[in-house]
Amino acid sequence: MKRHRLKHFDLDVYQETLSNGLLVNVVPKKGNNIYVTFITKYGSFDNVFIPYGKKDFYEAPMGVAHFLEHKVFEQSDGEDPFAFYTRNGADANASTSYIRTCYLFSGPDSFHENINYLLDFVQSPYFTEENVEKEKGIIEQEIKMYDDMPFWRLFEATLKNTFHNHPLRYPIAGTVETISKITKEDLYTCYNTFYHPSNMFLTVVGNVDPEEAMKSIRDNQSKKDYESRDKIILKEIEEPNEVVKEKEIIPFDVEIPKLAIAYKINIGNYDINKVKDYLSIYFNIKLDSTSLLREKLKKENAITGGFGIDVIDAGNHILCAVNTESKDPEYVIEQVDAEIKTKKITETELNRKKKTMKSGCIYQSDSVFSIASNINNNILRLGEVIFDEYEWVDSLNIEEMKDILANISFDEKSVAILKKS
Repeated sequence: MKRHRLKHFDLDVYQETLSNGLLVNVVPKKGNNIYVTFITKYGSFDNVFIPYGKKDFYEAPMGVAHFLEHKVFEQSDGEDPFAFYTRNGADANASTSYIRTCYLFSGPDSFHENINYLLDFVQSPYFTEENVEKEKGIIEQEIKMYDDMPFWRLFEATLKNTFHNHPLRYPIAGTVETISKITKEDLYTCYNTFYHPSNMFLTVVGNVDPEEAMKSIRDNQSKKDYESRDKIILKEIEEPNEVVKEKEIIPFDVEIPKLAIAYKINIGNYDINKVKDYLSIYFNIKLDSTSLLREKLKKENAITGGFGIDVIDAGNHILCAVNTESKDPEYVIEQVDAEIKTKKITETELNRKKKTMKSGCIYQSDSVFSIASNINNNILRLGEVIFDEYEWVDSLNIEEMKDILANISFDEKSVAILKKS
């Protein structure tokens, strides 16, 4: 077990990769809570791959990763993991994103019992034709619930209109049609490929002794037999630079129209993480609560609130999506597009944002949830934990940012508007 200092935060990360390949991170933090996340590097993006033990590519129905998240909670003995954690004074949950599936619990007591139960239920799949069919109705209702949410509907329409082939064009939960095709065999194929410990990691943050926590995890995993695995092979996605549809107006029962602008940006030969970081900063400077454009549009009553901003890694492209609501969406789209395409940024603006980022790091270091989220995001994005966040923030510089902005294009964009017909 190696000990690493999280510089500037008075915290340590204890790390160990177990013999079965599971990476474990433990961050002791005094207080009255313990937060644990058990993550597989498997999300809705990973739908075409070579399954474990096979030679040919397999295409899973869209929505399998999310469906699998639901069914992992199904236990052969009939016990409900949520009920178990409630009895133990803890909260449990799970979620699926584009790139990962996460199982978690939080609570102040019974750590060793709770961590063993988490590891055991996630690593003991039990899928039957009956329980798979039963789940389809539950997930169908979940999908329909999201369809009634204006900004969710807007976001999904934007993705579908932007991407031709990339799985980002599909909802994480799939569609009613795609989940109807999911079988028990699909679930086992995906589970056996992606839920191997070597493709997973565990993060523990809170009031624990690192030696005792690590021993409990080691002992649990030593009782389970996992063969070593080769790296999972995913099919490369060929995605053109052009958007699918430049504009769509969607009839929807809203009092004030909602709008979204999605920029599809080819990263060229740049490192995708660098481009994503700089574009996140750029869009925030241009559109966040302190921006000149937001202040101007608010004074004109052109927008009712602020801007939502999503910056998403999509292989050879970055998606920068902006959403808001306005009684004059065409005007707002025109103003936002003009501001983004200036590509103007000053060192003063960047330095101001860097100070804000450092302040955010300090604020987050007081929360077990934020500490775990930061560690998990580091591993998922970069493959490792950043132990000096300040050093990373300081590495951002205006010359590199201007170079990237000068060599990327904001010309490919898709616009969607929700409004009453």
